[in-house]
Amino acid sequence: MTDQQHAPLAPARHAHILAALGRDGIVRVSQLTEELGVAPVTLRRDLQQLEEEGRLERVHGGAVSASAPSAVVAAAGTGGAIAVLVPSLAYYWPGVIRGMEAEAHRRGLRLVLRGASYELQDERPVLERLVASDDVRGLIVAPNPDAAHAQDVVQWLASSDIPSVFVERDAVVLPGREPVESVTTDHALGAVLAARHLAGLGHERLGLILSRDSPTGRKIVTGWATACEELGLGPEAHFESLFPDRNGPGFTSAVNAAIDTALEKGVTGLLIHSDPEAMAFIDIALNRGLAVPEDLSVVAYDDEVAQLFTPALTAISPPRGGVGAAAVDLLARRLADPSRPVHRVSLSPTLKARESTAPATKA
Repeated sequence: MTDQQHAPLAPARHAHILAALGRDGIVRVSQLTEELGVAPVTLRRDLQQLEEEGRLERVHGGAVSASAPSAVVAAAGTGGAIAVLVPSLAYYWPGVIRGMEAEAHRRGLRLVLRGASYELQDERPVLERLVASDDVRGLIVAPNPDAAHAQDVVQWLASSDIPSVFVERDAVVLPGREPVESVTTDHALGAVLAARHLAGLGHERLGLILSRDSPTGRKIVTGWATACEELGLGPEAHFESLFPDRNGPGFTSAVNAAIDTALEKGVTGLLIHSDPEAMAFIDIALNRGLAVPEDLSVVAYDDEVAQLFTPALTAISPPRGGVGAAAVDLLARRLADPSRPVHRVSLSPTLKARESTAPATKA
């Protein structure tokens, strides 16, 4: 039989916790784990139940007596870690993480960081390992919304006693479809800003090209439809195209097909997600004898490396650092006040005008 099978039942654990509180005035989950031989998550639930009964007050990593002075509670509740799970530690996400780090440092917190690729089908094992440490106070997560277990991950987080915030993701908890606390960029607005910029330069026919069916791409499509309606662009005055993986077969053919469509429709302004796809598109267009921005004005989406290209790319720039900082701030506020309403924060992107867009050439 395992040690877990010999672990004391809940009433005995509660008695042990309260006795330790009476003796020492404070208990730590790490200490109780060693003394009782049960998992940290079990002890956190014990502390939550005892707090609901008014018998103690939870703090970071443990609990103090319900009658402890506020200064003792504040001192016991400082510090600790926030676990962060994002799809990549390379493109896009480093800027978000730097914003998290700055805000965490300001609040005396540290980050426990993990990257999980879009190919990972179920993030729950990673999340379980992250919260196994009693030092982790909360989670900031960006799970893959298209994975088979996507809703299972949402439900797992909702049922966990660890507060969590979604970053650059929207989700609901079933069956009531309650929204999850989140910080996102208004990517739909980004598409509107790009279309308005191109229209303001006199481009009357526009095209949208997406790199893949990503969460960002779907929001861009929503904003693009809004922009086309706002600008009075009929079906003949705009087109949309979805590119395959730029490292896979068919990418060059897709770019050439998109160029053909733009030429056939008289499109002179394009929004392309993301920066690398915009760069590849321009290279192929230049090889075909087209000029940027003279023949085609191009706006890239992400502004990760857009300014490094020649010509420097006009780009929609999400507030990556602001998103990361807001996620930590939101989680810290949740930790300080578990009863506060669910907050969903949306930050606006900006447009950085550079050399790849110019006034439309009149025929």
